Amino acid sequence: MTTIPDHDVLTPLLTPDTPALARLQARLTDIADRDGMVDVAYRVVDSPLGTLLVAATARGIVRVAFAVEGHDQVLATLAERVSPRVLRAPGRLDAAAYQLDDYFAGRLHAFDLPLDFQLAQGFRRTVLEHLREISYGHTASYGTVARASGRSGASRAVGTACARNPLPIVVPCHRVVRSDGSIGQYAGGVEAKRTLLDLESAA
Repeated sequence: MTTIPDHDVLTPLLTPDTPALARLQARLTDIADRDGMVDVAYRVVDSPLGTLLVAATARGIVRVAFAVEGHDQVLATLAERVSPRVLRAPGRLDAAAYQLDDYFAGRLHAFDLPLDFQLAQGFRRTVLEHLREISYGHTASYGTVARASGRSGASRAVGTACARNPLPIVVPCHRVVRSDGSIGQYAGGVEAKRTLLDLESAA
């Protein structure tokens, strides 16, 4: 059984901005992770769209969130819907961070990450599975995705599924546009969606 130092030992180290505090935090994170005390690990990644919160369970990436969604609120929702054992553990998300960096640099056209779809159920999950079939640099209309998902005429439901996509960017709901060619809405904002489409069209 791992013993965590008691309060009297920690007190001299808990001064602001000390390397000792950073090392201690990293050590406690490693202990918690190693001992199976972390169900949801997360980290924050810088991107051209602002900071992204990336969270994962043992099964895979469970959430990608834009700053405009409120990272604290997203973490609270994960604690409620997935597990209260949520911890910042950047090392668990290294692969996701590297792939996001490569994507925004134009070097990666398809993510290769295990995904956990537990936050999307029923038709929403079916839609998300089909979104992964829309190739980099291409778009599809809401109606086209509805037909591919087995519910022709359910364009509005597809729009809802895209708006509530827990894994934006990695599961490319930004590639779904209106039938008239306009880009439509996006959880990260219209400008974020336009930036992603412009990035992919430039390849």
